[in-house]
Amino acid sequence: MSPEPGTSVTHRRYVPHSHAHYGGNLVDGAYGLGMFGDVATELCVRTDGDEGLFAGYTSVEFLAPLQAGDVVEATATLVRVGTRSRGMEFEARVVCRAAPERGPSAADVCDPPVVITRAAGTVVVPPRP
Repeated sequence: MSPEPGTSVTHRRYVPHSHAHYGGNLVDGAYGLGMFGDVATELCVRTDGDEGLFAGYTSVEFLAPLQAGDVVEATATLVRVGTRSRGMEFEARVVCRAAPERGPSAADVCDPPVVITRAAGTVVVPPRP
């Protein structure tokens, strides 16, 4: 596959309670950034046949909290294709959230999902042979 702007990759995962670092079962923002690295890696593999190397973020916005017990999804979308650099935009959304007030294992689907983090960044891939 060649690198085409608009190509995207999404991952979902459950946020275990072992990742809560703060009161109220809050999880640090680095959790979402780690997911952005994972979706960027898969996007590079799909478009360039290489994992690539994350060069840096140009912006990061933390918009809402991430909590233990959430199901979160992260999406990377290719927005710019250079000779070796790839511009990507990222968004993390909570799609399910624990509802402990109803019981220890109760949860709700978030409709619409709650956008918790947005970012933009650049990855670098090796030159094409």
